[in-house]
Amino acid sequence: MQLAVRTYTKGRGWSDPPPVIRDPRRTLILVFGASQFGVEPTVIESLLAGYPGAAALGCSTAGEILNATILDESIVVAFAEFAHTDLVVASAPVPKGADSFAAGQALAKAIDRPDLKAVLVLSDGLTVNGSELVRGLNAILPKSVVTTGGLAGDGSRFERTWVIEDGRVRSGAVTAVGLVGDRVQVGHGSRGGWDIFGPERRVTKSRGNELFELDGKPALELYKSYLGDRAAGLPATGLLFPLALRSAHGDARQLVRTILAVDEGRQSMTFAGDIPEGWLAQLMSANFDRLIEGASDAALATRWAGPTRSATLAIAISCVGRRLVLGERAEEEVEATHEVFPADSIQVGFYSYGEISPFATGACDLHNQTMTLTTITEG
Repeated sequence: MQLAVRTYTKGRGWSDPPPVIRDPRRTLILVFGASQFGVEPTVIESLLAGYPGAAALGCSTAGEILNATILDESIVVAFAEFAHTDLVVASAPVPKGADSFAAGQALAKAIDRPDLKAVLVLSDGLTVNGSELVRGLNAILPKSVVTTGGLAGDGSRFERTWVIEDGRVRSGAVTAVGLVGDRVQVGHGSRGGWDIFGPERRVTKSRGNELFELDGKPALELYKSYLGDRAAGLPATGLLFPLALRSAHGDARQLVRTILAVDEGRQSMTFAGDIPEGWLAQLMSANFDRLIEGASDAALATRWAGPTRSATLAIAISCVGRRLVLGERAEEEVEATHEVFPADSIQVGFYSYGEISPFATGACDLHNQTMTLTTITEG
């Protein structure tokens, strides 16, 4: 596998000329860029037009990751040219959240192959219900297939997100690429590092990813009581206090949900994934050192794929809430992940509105407020 990376910033243009690719059909191009390129797509679309037949996957961000650095208002592009791995690309529209399950199923059906090894998924970050998307994927794909990815970001604005679809910048869609063959090796890891506080409460009224009541009380009112003066900044300030969910007392499997929108009239909050009725919910807050340690642990977890002398592509997807909390220390988490990987590896990625990865092994889950890593090598 041959790797190359390029960056683009206004005023400076591209860091280097586009690389020469021998076999576009076995080349994966990953594009992570600021949301502004959704209304100014020419730079991205012109680049991709130079690689017909390549598998292009990308999305808008709340910050772009390149090795141990976080960038803003830029484009980061990674090129991975495989020697033995085939690539299958698919996309599906998601005009509204109710279409998310069907989109996941459509993607999985289009990509599924007998020798499918892994799937990378990137989705619009505002129209999708992430839980339903992964449920649709899991309904079709075997548990042996590693499925990872994330939801596109738009900083703390929550106004517009986009993905790459057929070489074009598009909103309201979900896209994926399948890695096919027995030579590709894929590792994954996802960790949080948040502290739980306050009482654990029962979800007494919800509908999909919209939460109405906790312990019979309006959830938004309760959330605001914890936020205090920060409540005026919702939904952005809600990223600082995600919800930890588990199905019952004693359940060690915990999912984290981050807020996307509030509805004052309905007194509800919309999250990036489902909030099932009857589940237990508890607020979380930040512990800086634990967040950074969690990022490092996620990188270490990817090593199950085994040692390799081949080039390593590491895809880092971290939640926008982590960046807002860490502030000036945010680069410490990407430094912590980057230093785990071999010296000649390339780490690219973005800050997201949701992360997709198996909890440990098996089917994928939607996560929020985690650092999620995917490593790709070819033996």
